[in-house]
Amino acid sequence: MPTGSLRNTIVSNSWRWPTIMGEDNVRVYGGHALLGHKLALLRDRRTPPARFSQLLKEISLMLLSFATADLPTREVSVITPVGMTTQRVLAKRVGFAPILRAGAGMIPAAQELLPGAPIWYLGLYRDEETLRPVRYYDKLQSYPPVDIALILDPMLATGGSAILAAGRLKQKGVQKVSFVGLIAAPEGVEALHREHPDVEVHVAAVDERLNEHGYIVPGLGDAGDRQNATGAEDPTDEPFVPEELPAEARGQGRLL
Repeated sequence: MPTGSLRNTIVSNSWRWPTIMGEDNVRVYGGHALLGHKLALLRDRRTPPARFSQLLKEISLMLLSFATADLPTREVSVITPVGMTTQRVLAKRVGFAPILRAGAGMIPAAQELLPGAPIWYLGLYRDEETLRPVRYYDKLQSYPPVDIALILDPMLATGGSAILAAGRLKQKGVQKVSFVGLIAAPEGVEALHREHPDVEVHVAAVDERLNEHGYIVPGLGDAGDRQNATGAEDPTDEPFVPEELPAEARGQGRLL
């Protein structure tokens, strides 16, 4: 599918739940009422870091439950207090690959959904001049194997980090790789699909575009900064500090 066509299809159908982009393996869940409500709170620039992190966990839990809905299963026998039945359970080894640092905020949801599943950390940061990913932490070679891995990263912007992560997971021998995030840019979806057409993408929204700095518009800002209160424009968790206070004065513990 041509680049422009994919972008138009994603944006024009983003209200439906879930939007499935056919052969392009993109699933957009923004039409889910509760998920959309939580995403609105997450996007709001007034949402403080502690609340942002909690919302990130809540939305991630929903997205991960959707993304794992069709995992391979096998049938087993189960004895209940009143009899015996058969039930389907996971048939493959599943792991998670959070991209640090923003992806770390999705780990609590992953661990709650699948306790004991391997967590394969990948440390990547984006060079602000080239917008290309730089790898600084990668221990995949020493980790125990999994059959299915879900890449965790709140944002799919240029797609560079997701492309690198998917490549590394495949090198490790992972049979099926999926990407789970909150917001994607059409450019990132296209880039990932171009390099790894077999990787499914599960997101809450596909936004308009990237700006000249490689940020998603309208997006939600820098997910890492907003979780960790490290952005110059981040609101403070101090309830007595009004929003209009200059950025340099926020977080100083002043009672106004």
